[in-house]
Amino acid sequence: MTSHKLHTHFPGRLLFIGFGSIGQGVLPLVLRHIGGLSPDRITVVTADDAGRDEAEQFGIRFLNHPLTRENYRHVLEPLVGRGDFVLNLSVDVSSIALMKLCQEKGALYLDTCIEPWPGGYSDPNIPASRRTNYALREETLELRKAYPKGPTAVITHGANPGLVSHFVKQALLDIAADTDVEVGEPANRDEWAALAQQLGIKVIHIAERDTQISSKPKMPGEFVNTWSVDGFISEGSQPAELGWGSHERNFPRDGRQHDFGRKNAIFLSQPGCATRVRTWTPLAGHFHGFLITHGESISISDFLTVREGDKVAYRPTVHYAYHPADNAVLSVHEFCGRNYREQERKRIMMADITSGIDELGVLLAGHKKNAYWYGSQLSTDEARELVPFNSATSLQVTVAALSGMIFAMENPSLGIVEPDEIDFRRNLEICTPYLGPVVGKYTDWTPVFDRGRLFPEDIDESDPWQFKNVRVI
Repeated sequence: MTSHKLHTHFPGRLLFIGFGSIGQGVLPLVLRHIGGLSPDRITVVTADDAGRDEAEQFGIRFLNHPLTRENYRHVLEPLVGRGDFVLNLSVDVSSIALMKLCQEKGALYLDTCIEPWPGGYSDPNIPASRRTNYALREETLELRKAYPKGPTAVITHGANPGLVSHFVKQALLDIAADTDVEVGEPANRDEWAALAQQLGIKVIHIAERDTQISSKPKMPGEFVNTWSVDGFISEGSQPAELGWGSHERNFPRDGRQHDFGRKNAIFLSQPGCATRVRTWTPLAGHFHGFLITHGESISISDFLTVREGDKVAYRPTVHYAYHPADNAVLSVHEFCGRNYREQERKRIMMADITSGIDELGVLLAGHKKNAYWYGSQLSTDEARELVPFNSATSLQVTVAALSGMIFAMENPSLGIVEPDEIDFRRNLEICTPYLGPVVGKYTDWTPVFDRGRLFPEDIDESDPWQFKNVRVI
């Protein structure tokens, strides 16, 4: 069992916005590891009654009050003041609006993804380029100009995005040590990017295989998942996005570039839940995953970009490669077949999970030892032993939210920061006891493995790590 030691002390109030599976799962961690947070100083504001029993079990105030563009300030301003903390785990509530409120009020902030108001992801009247995580990130980073030394707001800090950025840094150091590249630990963005370039990292997959099984089969007209159904549908309906590497020679025919911002990422003219890619994890081996848009695909590729003047000298291709639980895969296929219209019923697997793990990590490829996966192999059974109200999937998210909160409390005046910019060792120190086996494995697998007998003309064998080879057409 992991230690229940306090990591920090916090004298302010804590406001949960959203209280689904992640909110319910992070609450016992917060009470366990953050001193001074008595239940009478915690409030939940959410859009339905999900989690009411769990909150009341701890004696926490619970408000079922959906937030809108029109009412959020009226609802939240009495609950947020200087020195407080807003933990945003909501869907369809603008992260940017909440961040502005926190900056004005002097409150700390953390979210696990950047959310727009309803319609921001799916409104066909909004150009596709503006419905991307890339666009939301650009808008969020613009806030830094207005609040350069404001209260710390840690954005996109769940399992992924979030924890995986810390995995990338540890993996880079592991590969350097194993390939006899002598470097000190990088101290800033430029040094991390130079190390990735020196190692020859061409591709970074956030490679995840969820094998958790439910005692209840998925039924027709039902979307089943191991985490937020609304969140998965929302991001799966966005255009597929990826950080675009400097080694790539074949621009996708359906690829689109942005005409604003840092221009480190591209998007495809189809949803992520309809886009598949080849990847590898140690226990699952090679498999096909969905290229779901995620903030880390954009922030990691930007963080590891090497520029020479205005020219990009180096950048890895970075994207998510996600095989969810089998019930969720069936749900996605049905959702796509309904022309991306939601099913009538939604269910999150939790107490009904009978077995399985969530194998979540980063695959760094193209270097001297080919490819290296580093990450967590957490089982549901172990997650339940460690923390109540959690599955393997939720615990990987909730403990990362906890570590990001603690970092913000310990460093309260950094303004708006991304996972790639904060102390990876401190975050891994907090998270690792809750991640099950944390392993690093090398592999000789490439995306052209065993494919020569089927349509060999579609393979670029001169460089197996071209996106053309990774993508499933």
